[in-house]
Amino acid sequence: QVQLVESGGGLVQAGGSLRLSCAASGRTFSTYAMGWFRQAPGKEREFVAAISWTGIRTYYTTSVKGRFTVSRDNAKNTVYLQMNSLKPEDSAVYYCARGKTGVATTDSNGMDSWGKGTLVTVSS
Repeated sequence: QVQLVESGGGLVQAGGSLRLSCAASGRTFSTYAMGWFRQAPGKEREFVAAISWTGIRTYYTTSVKGRFTVSRDNAKNTVYLQMNSLKPEDSAVYYCARGKTGVATTDSNGMDSWGKGTLVTVSS
């Protein structure tokens, strides 16, 4: 079973930036798609970004397009989420997830492993 550990969350002012990292255990990281999801208090978990196993294909939810960038370094077994121009509505616990295949998906049901999350708080 793969282990996913997120880091990089914290408190930032609106307009600021954060970079989240997700380190994965195991030797097969490079063959799976990865995704980022978030859950704000009182809300359902929602898709944020996904990246295919090659890193060529990426997907974003509309609200973060142009502000967030997902990337991966297969040599380091790590996926990143660069978040710029942060807004208070981006505040949430951010979760890293591994896809069931190498094809990126926006569907949480297409993920088979989840990290414990990292908290992002954006102050106005």
